Amino acid sequence: MTSPPSQQTNCWGCRYFKITHEKNMPYACNAMGFKSKMLPCLEVTRIEGSRCLSFAPKPSQGKPS
Repeated sequence: MTSPPSQQTNCWGCRYFKITHEKNMPYACNAMGFKSKMLPCLEVTRIEGSRCLSFAPKPSQGKPS
């Protein structure tokens, strides 16, 4: 069972999401401490059956003056 699109999280907008630059495990979640072949939010949904609860939005970057 997956969450409706409005309730799904997206790693690309999360402060804990990292690119590892490792060929076999290119993505990582610093909040949960794991690396993955696919986006961590998709792994969490696949394993837990619910959306990632560790999601925290990236801080907004101010416009240069």
